[in-house]
Amino acid sequence: MSEHPLLLVALIGAAVYLGHLWWSDYRRPTTDPGGPPPLPGATAAPRRIIMLAVAGSCGLLAVESWGEYQLGIVGEQSTLTVLAAIHTLGAVVIEELIFRGFLVINGRGPWARWAGILGASVLFALAHPFLWTLEGGGFALTLTVKGTFSTGAAFVFSLWFYFLRFNRWNPAASLLPCFAGHAAKNLGVIAIKGAQGFLVGWW
Repeated sequence: MSEHPLLLVALIGAAVYLGHLWWSDYRRPTTDPGGPPPLPGATAAPRRIIMLAVAGSCGLLAVESWGEYQLGIVGEQSTLTVLAAIHTLGAVVIEELIFRGFLVINGRGPWARWAGILGASVLFALAHPFLWTLEGGGFALTLTVKGTFSTGAAFVFSLWFYFLRFNRWNPAASLLPCFAGHAAKNLGVIAIKGAQGFLVGWW
């Protein structure tokens, strides 16, 4: 993780602030006519979909980790500091609000929605720096087996998070399952990196 510690702290602060806004909307009575429009997905979700979100994300992460061992690319993963690990948990709120919250096509039918989901999932995967880097003062492509595999995994996870929001077990299209599934995935990554010796330093 190459981000400056102050940038990480700023992003963590932004995540806490956005999480507070979302939680306030979640707690606000739906009958309040005078309040501003709530943030996307600030609705309740059944416990079973939240449990499915956590279990499914852990299962997908296990498959991703198995794939890394099969491809012999475990040693190519990036290191993570404790501050960066906290940032990855905060990023759950920011990424879910943007991708599973705002980047959704509504009112044009299910085909348009799922076409938008595919496009947004490609964007989500490419936004993660697996196939590119900004280190060394400029943008550069890093087309490696590890980068390609990790980008594909990010795409699959994005589809999974969208499924969690828009399936019949989540009738109010709550973002709670997305938060839970994404947090479980990122916590799992932190745990795996720690076990493999890639969690180093505080910042």
